[in-house]
Amino acid sequence: MEKIGKYEIVKELAKGATSAVFLANDTFAGRQVAIKLVNSEALRDKQKGRRYKKLFLTEASLVGKLSHPHIVAIYDAVAEDQLCYIVMEYVPGGTLEKYCSVEKLLPIDKVIEIIFKCSKALAFAHRHGIIHRDIKPANIMFSDGLDIKISDFGAALNEQTDTTQIIGVGSPAYMSPQQVKEQPLTHQTDIFSLGVVMYQLLTGRLPFVGNNNYSTIYQIINVDPPPPSLHRPEIPPHLDVIVKTALRKDLETRYQTWEEFAQKLIEVFNNLEKPKEDVSEGERFDILRKLAFFSQFSDVELWEVVHITRWRKHPPGVTLIKEGGIGKSFFILASGEVNVSKEGKLLNVLQPGECFGEMAYLGKTKFTRSASIISVSDITAIEITSESLAQASENCRHQFNRAFLEILVDRLSAANIRLSQLLLDRKISIF
Repeated sequence: MEKIGKYEIVKELAKGATSAVFLANDTFAGRQVAIKLVNSEALRDKQKGRRYKKLFLTEASLVGKLSHPHIVAIYDAVAEDQLCYIVMEYVPGGTLEKYCSVEKLLPIDKVIEIIFKCSKALAFAHRHGIIHRDIKPANIMFSDGLDIKISDFGAALNEQTDTTQIIGVGSPAYMSPQQVKEQPLTHQTDIFSLGVVMYQLLTGRLPFVGNNNYSTIYQIINVDPPPPSLHRPEIPPHLDVIVKTALRKDLETRYQTWEEFAQKLIEVFNNLEKPKEDVSEGERFDILRKLAFFSQFSDVELWEVVHITRWRKHPPGVTLIKEGGIGKSFFILASGEVNVSKEGKLLNVLQPGECFGEMAYLGKTKFTRSASIISVSDITAIEITSESLAQASENCRHQFNRAFLEILVDRLSAANIRLSQLLLDRKISIF
């Protein structure tokens, strides 16, 4: 195919079950455009054809109507029996999907900026009577400097003209409780969906995950997800509250307006601590990869560790764990040395890559510390709470359990050797 209408095709960008997207040249306007071409077979399908045509005409009806810096512009549309296509602004950066994995998370301030821009764009659409109904990372494009543009209004509902709603549109993992229940929708369904996107951008995880669509829908209706900070401890509490409010199941307690949502984002952004990190996330990954404790972790699992841990630098003489205290965290030494002592007696000296305090996680209940851990040099300690690890992926938890088991076996073996040597020194036969 060389041309679609008057547009010269450059290449195919994407292909789905019902349509394909092409990069093309608009020689009349002197610009590159993206063209969504509907599969003619899809339109001829007796059962689904009417639905596809309705979705296409919905998006085509927005030609020239939603002019906003953060909404993909629609320039032209053609709806003929054998040829249906929409001509749109070309955004070269791709979608936000690439930033939804734990190994490629954006800085928190960037996530807030993206969600703020989305909220302003969707507020603009709502003022024109438009509810998107399919907000997800795949429908949020980005260009230079992480500037964003919302795309794909094919599932949109026009409050001013639509007398009936097409049901079954949208992506289940991002739907609001009202949408999955097929109830009448307002702009608050888009607020909920954007809350899901925000959760995913902050943590690399969806808040509602099931083995199939039915179990996911059950969670959307009945289950409150853990706060994002459990997956990424540096997330401030006020940001947890914003995500929680956007994901409220009850419309009365969810954000009532886009302006309210956007204002809360600005407040958190303005008060966001932006300290200089001594160790960047990339450097943390490299450090973890070199530690024996993490030798069997995959890259994806290691990125999870980067985002669920707190890193602290301490001078000599700092007590990280106090004998007799109650612990909820365990630690892995990234650099330096610490002494392990009990009742004032030195038991061991730990080196980089070794862990301590792990019984706080393995015990599964409040655990009384049996020894004190004190830094004997400048150290970097990696802290992990039992709650944050409990929210990690099953594979990541499995790797921690495997590493802990190896450590326990090594410690038992060393203890047996020391006991045998002690008995030999006292000339006591163990046989």
